[in-house]
Amino acid sequence: MIVAIDMGGTNIDGVIVEEGRIIKTIKRPTDRSNLFNTIYFTLKELLENQDKSKITRINLSTTVSTNAIVEDKITPVGMIIQPGPGLPYENLACGRENAFISGYIDHRGNVVEKMDTAEIVAIGDRFVAAGIEACGVVTKFSTRNPQHETMIRDLLGDRFATITLGHTMSGKLNFPRRVYTAYLNSAVHSSFYNFATNIKKSLEEEGVAVPIYILKADGGTMSLEAAQEKPVETILSGPAASFMGIRALLPTDEDAVLLDIGGTTTDIFFLADGVPLFQPLGIKIREYKTLVRAIYSVSMGLGGDSSIDLIDNKIKIGPERKGKPYAYGGPKATPTDAMMVLGLLEAEAGVKARAEEALDVIGKVLNLNTIETATLILDTMGEMIKSKLQGLLEEINSQPVYTIKELLYGKKLEPKLINIIGGPAKILAPILEKKLGLPCNYPSNYLVANAIGAALARPTMEISMHVDTSKKILSVPELELYERVKSSFSLSDAKERALNLIHEHAQKTGMPWDVEAEIIEETSFNMVRGFYSSGKDIRVKAQIRPGLIQELRSDENA
Repeated sequence: MIVAIDMGGTNIDGVIVEEGRIIKTIKRPTDRSNLFNTIYFTLKELLENQDKSKITRINLSTTVSTNAIVEDKITPVGMIIQPGPGLPYENLACGRENAFISGYIDHRGNVVEKMDTAEIVAIGDRFVAAGIEACGVVTKFSTRNPQHETMIRDLLGDRFATITLGHTMSGKLNFPRRVYTAYLNSAVHSSFYNFATNIKKSLEEEGVAVPIYILKADGGTMSLEAAQEKPVETILSGPAASFMGIRALLPTDEDAVLLDIGGTTTDIFFLADGVPLFQPLGIKIREYKTLVRAIYSVSMGLGGDSSIDLIDNKIKIGPERKGKPYAYGGPKATPTDAMMVLGLLEAEAGVKARAEEALDVIGKVLNLNTIETATLILDTMGEMIKSKLQGLLEEINSQPVYTIKELLYGKKLEPKLINIIGGPAKILAPILEKKLGLPCNYPSNYLVANAIGAALARPTMEISMHVDTSKKILSVPELELYERVKSSFSLSDAKERALNLIHEHAQKTGMPWDVEAEIIEETSFNMVRGFYSSGKDIRVKAQIRPGLIQELRSDENA
């Protein structure tokens, strides 16, 4: 039995899945002032009258890390950055305190200039005096040789709550993104640690002792313990749950648009021949470009509870959500009020009267009655989604298409259908179908599809292996693995070793199913010194791609 919770901006959803059957679902309002209590009481209600001994795992999709960054409620971070020679580095400053240090390791992992240990000790003293609680340490080419990063960590000791080393974040080579990723990881570490501690304590009080997993931005999960080490991986956990929910309930092998229309935002995803588009480098949150791998998604400030304004006698919906719908005591009219007026949402007479009151005010300005106003609001909502989709498709088709499986050269995305979930899904499906001229499908469980996606998502991982046969060194930064190899080590050897490492990691983390590991990138070229080959530079990427733990029974439109 799998228990899952998805924390949305407007509502929190819970679901219990057993052997492909959904046996219980709940939906509660999200208390933004106390996210932990929202999750705790939802779990408590979900588990009521259930045989807790049958629970095998708990999957959570949480906004803790994302909210901390977006709302700037983060831990003060001191960044120690070793940029080496090259381009100006001042733009890399991202911490409350920043220190650019001497020393340099080159692209092959050779120490060109030693680090000044006295400089590091002095920086540590300065950070402590400035009230810094967490650190990020990033040296250029640390994926090739992490020596300076680990030395800095050892010199700083236990003076800070956490120290994130850049080479542990990703094996990809992108120094600026590595800096920002390490910074954000340290910045949200305390918030996520407190969340994880409270969740474990609450489950203990409920008598539940099972593995807990957190949704990642790539549509997979990671153990709660791993998430405490790399909380930055849980950014955009919510959209990942949305995506997996749509995939579980409405599978397809065609080019498609996937939509999750919630109370606050609309999340947009795309499939190419049934395979999700992927962010080739990593996600961007606020001004920070990271190395956090993720499904391609775009969130627009448009939902059922988005506030409605009149600007130059034209309807404007969102991007802000200023509270509940007017019908429920909120300050502004919303699309939800329009749905009530049109009888598309059930509402008590008094509640519907308030919705009509809100739309009557708008209608008088536009010289429309309430029904016409409500119809215009939903039509405007559909038109906004259509315009956004057309712009995104134009952008996607102007560049190479990256999917979770491979890079598709020359692929032009031509959606054949739209799959939609979220509170307004059933209501907006016919509107979008008409506007875009595509079949628009919604599942019977569209109201809790995110939680279903969270429940069924399986663990994922990616590793980047680099082998320098002239130096006889193999490295996998994500696993902090650096080992000696023979000079005869080949690309074939590297691929085999990468797949074995993923299987070994799977066993260590207790994945209870066969791991579907695959090679997604491979290159090997000769290094030449003078007129002779001095060895090979081998690079391999392997992954466990997003997928479902188990298949659900067939679903269809309500």
